[in-house]
Amino acid sequence: MKKIYTRTGDDGTTSLFGGDRVGKGNARIDAYGTVDETNSVVGLARAHLNGDPGAERLDPVLQEIQDELFVVGADLATPMDAKPVVPRVTDDHVKEVENRIDAFDEELKPLKNFILPSGTVAATQLHLARTVCRRAERILVKASATTTFNETAAHYLNRLSDLLFVLARWANKQSGVREDTWSPTSATDAGGEAT
Repeated sequence: MKKIYTRTGDDGTTSLFGGDRVGKGNARIDAYGTVDETNSVVGLARAHLNGDPGAERLDPVLQEIQDELFVVGADLATPMDAKPVVPRVTDDHVKEVENRIDAFDEELKPLKNFILPSGTVAATQLHLARTVCRRAERILVKASATTTFNETAAHYLNRLSDLLFVLARWANKQSGVREDTWSPTSATDAGGEAT
């Protein structure tokens, strides 16, 4: 039986698709590792749907997002000139995310204030996934200064964070949970000057 551990990473390196080994602190590894983290938080949101209102519509969308995040991770883990070629993130992926944003956002009231990440457990996990996705995008943009990536992967992550925000709002609406809004006055009213 093949064992899950290989001991090849004990020296602090890991393999990219294509065979090259790099340090685990490499910006490419940080980028696709954070994409994997995003995927895990999306999975946690799915686990917390627990039959919430709207779950039958939301769960398949979240599963599709998880599938797409595997494509993003594989894309980022594979140098652009590597063989074998892996599926890459395309403009079609980005467009599909935009279509989802439009479809779900159409059912929401326009935002007039910032909202606090809160609500149902699933919605709050989607807010968390959004922030992790934003971090993945920031890491990727920073890494792109020294490493060549498929730039469409960054476009995808940018749109995905917007989608996760919309889905969190939508999940709360389906459960009848009011959105808590933030305003500068609420920070000062709580006890002193805003910092």
